[in-house]
Amino acid sequence: MPDPIELAKKYEGKIEIYPKIPITSYNDFALIYTPGVAEVSRAIYKDPDRSFELTSRWNTIAIVTDGTRVLGLGNIGPTAAMPVMEGKSLLFKYLGGVDAVPLPINVKNADDFVNVVEAIEPSFGGINLEDI
Repeated sequence: MPDPIELAKKYEGKIEIYPKIPITSYNDFALIYTPGVAEVSRAIYKDPDRSFELTSRWNTIAIVTDGTRVLGLGNIGPTAAMPVMEGKSLLFKYLGGVDAVPLPINVKNADDFVNVVEAIEPSFGGINLEDI
């Protein structure tokens, strides 16, 4: 079995973001970013539920933790919780086909935690509260 530290060093983490839309020329950026993206933004502005149809939000969740109760490791903090959250994001992807963004946050109390989760909600189709 490979050494977990060596594996983490080799790949510099467990996940990456990869585009769904092929980019074959600089002209493609005018379609997917500006000015083309304005049309999509306007459609979502008129009907916010369209964000689930027109963005990756429909299949993307956040795995949010403050690192206080991690996998039998206890309170290791948000930075040390990151590799565990990356592993959980792989479970979501490989077992359910869901894109999961690990998001350890550095907050000191429950109210701040809730405020952060509420603030990021428009970016995700779901929020997985993990190891809190």
